[in-house]
Amino acid sequence: MSGATLIAGLAAGRRSRSARRRAVTLALAALLLGAFALTLMLGQSFTPPSQVLRVLAGHDVPGAGFTVGQLRLPRAVVAVLAGASFGLGGAAFQVMLRNPLASPDIIGVSAGASAAAVFAIVFLGMDGAAVSVLAIAAGMGVALLIYLLSFRNGVTGARLILVGIGISAMIHSFIAYALARAPAWSLQEAMRWLSGSLNAARIEQAGPLLAALVLCGGLILSRRRDLEMLRMGDNMAAALGVRVAAVRLSVMLGAVGMIAVASSITGPIAFVAFLAGPIALRITGPHGSVLVPAALVGAVLVLGADYAGQFLLPARYPVGVVTGALGAPFLLWLIIRANRTGGSS
Repeated sequence: MSGATLIAGLAAGRRSRSARRRAVTLALAALLLGAFALTLMLGQSFTPPSQVLRVLAGHDVPGAGFTVGQLRLPRAVVAVLAGASFGLGGAAFQVMLRNPLASPDIIGVSAGASAAAVFAIVFLGMDGAAVSVLAIAAGMGVALLIYLLSFRNGVTGARLILVGIGISAMIHSFIAYALARAPAWSLQEAMRWLSGSLNAARIEQAGPLLAALVLCGGLILSRRRDLEMLRMGDNMAAALGVRVAAVRLSVMLGAVGMIAVASSITGPIAFVAFLAGPIALRITGPHGSVLVPAALVGAVLVLGADYAGQFLLPARYPVGVVTGALGAPFLLWLIIRANRTGGSS
């Protein structure tokens, strides 16, 4: 085979993979748009599309104005923005550390925000925005602590995961202690927050979620080429001119910022950050960035799981319970698969 033929073949393969990734991304966006429209129309009752469009245009539609504008729309918007934040942040962690277990759910970032929220509710009597601010600060503080404890001539993925799991275990012990000491009036609120729920979603919460997604997500996406090089290993990436430590720190700050803001509003919706990246990777293929597809997968997961928890199951469940039921078997399968392949996957 001549050199020109080989180069042409490589270029054709690259174009084919790029076309597949674009097609999958567009399909995920269409799926998300369709699911969003259905959640506005379907619930305990059916609202015709014409009435939904009038409500979205700002008209006062009797009945639909409250059902769609006050109940369904805020819940759906918060679900999409929070799901995209969890999906993008989780995929960034997994790509950066080259490990599908490197999710904020696993390494303790979400647990830090949860512990702060429980402490604020149970011991300080806080609620509302004060709990959210403390949860954001704690999530970022725990992430920084994990990073510093993992740093030794750089940060390796395995070391960061192990440190994160240890920190997470200690934090969950504190959460259990706090719940055991909680009075009845605050226990229910703390449990609602820990389960991950959209029951208290308000349209005003979309602003902070969107700002975090644009700013922190933009920071992550600006590093997507460097992240792709990190897949080849730290030494190879450094040889290609990537400042490995700086990229890891900036991506970690962006991912933690998004996830902390989302967790402060919805609670830690279990396993979305963990599931979105591997699902996106399987449907887009192993080549190219999975960040945007993972964000779309996360949004679809949260929106679909919340709808299922409200209307498709025998009883009503918070969205975090549904995603937890989906994510736990996937985690076990991933661990078993990694063991069978010698940890290569």
